[in-house]
Amino acid sequence: MGFLDGLMGNASEVNTVEVQKEFARVLAPNEQIDKAYKLIRDMFIFTNKRLILVDKQGITGKKVEYHSIPYKNITHFSIETAGNFDLDAELKIWISGNAAPLQKQFNKNLNIYELQSVLADYVLK
Repeated sequence: MGFLDGLMGNASEVNTVEVQKEFARVLAPNEQIDKAYKLIRDMFIFTNKRLILVDKQGITGKKVEYHSIPYKNITHFSIETAGNFDLDAELKIWISGNAAPLQKQFNKNLNIYELQSVLADYVLK
């Protein structure tokens, strides 16, 4: 992913082998990363057990928040595609026990349908 793509909010798929090594500390035994997407500094990591949302904070990005969401706890999700005047695509994920969804916006260059398809594959198992 180029620097300009990152600034424009363009998420891209990243190499799962590299992500597996980088995030080994937060993975459970026998947990494997199947897909990972990077958006500037944040990441969506799809494992065989859960969805991990990585939120790097602050100027240096050294402070990191990890949202761990077991697929069974996702009650539903939605996507909103980019339009002519609204240039952002949006993903919303509702988690059992929370009224408000987790929300993430993406530049229209991201294939929001692919991201939705990957999420559907895990949630609908």
